Amino acid sequence: MIAIGCDHAGIDLKPHVISVLEELGLPYKDFGTFSHESVDYPVYGELAARAVASGECELGIVMCGTGVGIGIAANKVRGVRCVMCSDCYSALMSREHNDANVLAMGARVVGSELAKMIVRTWLTAAFNGERHARRVGQLQTLDGGGTLLP
Repeated sequence: MIAIGCDHAGIDLKPHVISVLEELGLPYKDFGTFSHESVDYPVYGELAARAVASGECELGIVMCGTGVGIGIAANKVRGVRCVMCSDCYSALMSREHNDANVLAMGARVVGSELAKMIVRTWLTAAFNGERHARRVGQLQTLDGGGTLLP
């Protein structure tokens, strides 16, 4: 299951993202928003991120005007590794090297066709593990309040 969240600025991108999920046969849960009425992006970033962190959803995709604010909000939830992407290479590397579990995009930054390519790339990529697993473990240490410093 894929968690979807957006604010009013990201709502026009949401149907394009959902079309890729449907094309790939992936179930999703839409946490809103559902209108163009102004809302606070941290709420929707948190809703989607908590669904991923709890295991309710395997991955998440969040959208706002730039992708930055909602991505920052998602990253405040322990256990989330949200990446803000506006290109396919970063989307691929974020899954293969960083095991990102939430994707953030900006509706005012990427067009609908590029967004669909990014989502398709991100969802079909897999974590490579190996040497990257150590680094993701270090990220998890930081996420848990630990330090990597002596």
